[in-house]
Amino acid sequence: MLTLRKANDRGNADHGWLNSYHTFSFANYYDPAHMGFRKLRVINDDFVSGGGGFAPHSHRDMEIITYVLEGALEHQDSMGNQSVIRPGEVQRMTAGTGVTHSEYNASKTDAVHLLQIWVLPERSSLEPGYEQKFYTPEEKQGKLRLIASQDGRDGSVTVHQDLNLYATVLGNGEKVTQEIQPDRHLWIQVARGSAIVNGEVLTVGDAAAIAAESTLELVGQDNAEILVFDLA
Repeated sequence: MLTLRKANDRGNADHGWLNSYHTFSFANYYDPAHMGFRKLRVINDDFVSGGGGFAPHSHRDMEIITYVLEGALEHQDSMGNQSVIRPGEVQRMTAGTGVTHSEYNASKTDAVHLLQIWVLPERSSLEPGYEQKFYTPEEKQGKLRLIASQDGRDGSVTVHQDLNLYATVLGNGEKVTQEIQPDRHLWIQVARGSAIVNGEVLTVGDAAAIAAESTLELVGQDNAEILVFDLA
């Protein structure tokens, strides 16, 4: 079964410096029908204008994944980490017992576009942690590249939850398939372009929940970049 979540149906918050689209309930956007998917709690599609950013703020008991699509994002946190996240890089932050961090557009003029992803952890009060890795375009072109997992296998970042997160880039007509294991549930998020997902056309910002199916088939239509969340 495939259930669509269309981009235009998401919540939206336009703060001037930040234009954010909420796949699930977040901040002032509340929809009891869309509180998350399995242990996936937040997917925010954020556009941060030049010079804008998130001032220091705190989190706890959450696995936070940042996936930059365009531009560059400066990160600084209370663990002593300072970095710039660019397209192709994946950042994982375990908030655990508590982390304070800031995120600013590294450019004063150009916008940065990113997906901010929150996953509920396997248990509370984990030790805070940080990880950042780069994946080349070739690793994702025409294939599902594992970028986050519970055991950190195949060079993926480690998340403290039963989650396999894949990224793929598909040209027009390019196809990837993957068997869906029994009792697993998929969330498909189209980050860029458009694609056919198990027979349904999804465009940028669209998503789909997949359950009780044996195979995932993705066919690119317009230089698609897609994230696939495989959850218990």
